[in-house]
Amino acid sequence: MKLGRDSIAHILNLVVSDGLKESGSSYEKVRGAVRYIKNSPLRLSKFKECKKSTETVCKRSLCLDVPTRWNSTYLMLSTALLYQKVFEEYEEVESSFKKDLGDDVPDSNDWDNVRELCGMLECFYKMTLRVSGSLYVTSNNHLNEISDLCTILQDWIASSDVSLRLMGTRMKAKFDKYWGDPLVMNKLIFFANILDPRDRILYMEYTLSQMYGSCKGKFLFTCLMDDLHDLFNDYDVQYKKELAVAGQGSSQSETLSQCSQANSVLKERFMQQMLETGGVGVTKKSELDVYLSEAVVPNDGNFDILRWWKFNSERFPVLSRLARDILAVPVSTVASESAFSTGGRVLDDFRSCLTPKIVEALICTQDWLRDPSKHVSVEQSLEELEEIEEGFQDPANAIND
Repeated sequence: MKLGRDSIAHILNLVVSDGLKESGSSYEKVRGAVRYIKNSPLRLSKFKECKKSTETVCKRSLCLDVPTRWNSTYLMLSTALLYQKVFEEYEEVESSFKKDLGDDVPDSNDWDNVRELCGMLECFYKMTLRVSGSLYVTSNNHLNEISDLCTILQDWIASSDVSLRLMGTRMKAKFDKYWGDPLVMNKLIFFANILDPRDRILYMEYTLSQMYGSCKGKFLFTCLMDDLHDLFNDYDVQYKKELAVAGQGSSQSETLSQCSQANSVLKERFMQQMLETGGVGVTKKSELDVYLSEAVVPNDGNFDILRWWKFNSERFPVLSRLARDILAVPVSTVASESAFSTGGRVLDDFRSCLTPKIVEALICTQDWLRDPSKHVSVEQSLEELEEIEEGFQDPANAIND
C-alpha cells in the first residue's frame, strides 16, 4: 500500500530526470569523461597514478550512472567533481584523452556548471534518502517533503536565471502531472502529518495555502478535517463495540464491586440540570479534539513518533489505534523494490538452479550481516577493494584500446 498515486521516490525520480534535460551539455561531457576512464583497466590505472601525483585524497571511486535512477547521475557527477584536478592532469599526460573525446572533454566552465547543478540536485538527493528509509516511520514526513519540493520548484520558476527558470518550469509541470489533484488523492497523506505531535494542524492550513492558493487551500483544509473526524468516529464506534464484548465477559465479582460504589445524589441532580439547560459540561471533547488542542511537541532530533504514541495510548486509546494504522504505511516502494532487486542478483542466469530455501537464506543472511542501526556505506571499503583488485591486475598486461 502506498499513500499517494505514486511513490514519492518515483515522483522525485521523474521530476528531476525531466529537469536534467534542460541542464545543458556540461554534465554529458563529464559523464563521457567518466565512462572513458572506466571503460579501460589501463586508463583507470593511469588515472590512479594522476590521483597520486596531484595528491588528491578521496576514498570514493568513479561510478557510472543508471538512466532509470537519477540519484546515480548525481552521485556520478558529485564524485567526478572531487577528481577535477585529476581529470585535468590526465588530459595533460595522456594525449589520447583529447584525441578520442575531442570537443567533449570538459573544460573549466563545464566543471563550474556541473558544480552548480550538483548544488541544485543535492536537496533532491537528500530528500530521496529521507523518504526511502526503512528503519523509521516515513508517512508523517510525506507532506513536508512534497511541500518542500513544490516550494523549491516555485522559487526556481521565479528565478532571474534563465536556465534555472526553464528547468524549474519543466520539473513543475512533471510534478503537477504525477502529484495530482489533492481533492481526489488519498487523504492518509495529510492525516499522517496531523498525527505527528510535532506538527498537528499548526502548519497544515498554511502549507496547503502555499501549495494550492489561499481559497483552495482553506477549502481543502476544511475537507480534510471533516474526513479526519469521520474516520476517527468509525474507529471510536469499533472500539466501543470491542469494549462492550469485553464487558460481557466480566466476572460477577467485578459487577458487584461496581455496584457497591456509592453514587452522589447531588452530582446526579447537577448533571441532569446541565442536560436540561444546556449548561457547561454537556458536550465532551473527543480524543481527537483534545489532541488537536494541545501544544505541539518540540522538534527533537531523537524524537520517536511510535514511542510517543505508545506512551500516550492510555490517554488516546482510539486515536493511538488510528495512528498505528496510518503511520505503518510507507511512502516509498524503494525498500520493497530493493528486496526484489536483491533476489534478482542472487538468482541470475548463472545460478538459476538454486532452490527457494537457498535463495531465501542468502538474502536473509545478507540482511542480517548489516547493522540495522547504521546505513550501509560502501565507500568505507572501496580503498581496501581497490588494493585487492590491484593485486589481481597487472597493468602491463592490460589491453590498450
